[in-house]
Amino acid sequence: MNEAIVDDLIERPAHYTQHPSGIECIDITEHMSFCLGNVIKYVWRAGLKGDAREDLKKARWYLDREISRLGG
Repeated sequence: MNEAIVDDLIERPAHYTQHPSGIECIDITEHMSFCLGNVIKYVWRAGLKGDAREDLKKARWYLDREISRLGG
């Protein structure tokens, strides 16, 4: 596989850059806790790699974990 293609798949996969704002999700989530960052990531990219419902269920799982972490 061409090295440039491999780099694109690792550093800038298409689903990372498809948001209409042009902003990459990591630019926002790197300022959050791990769980909250994952909530945003799964909502941000819901459906871009597969089943949107699955992505939203993953987001909910991380949100529930963050709520538990905070003692709720």
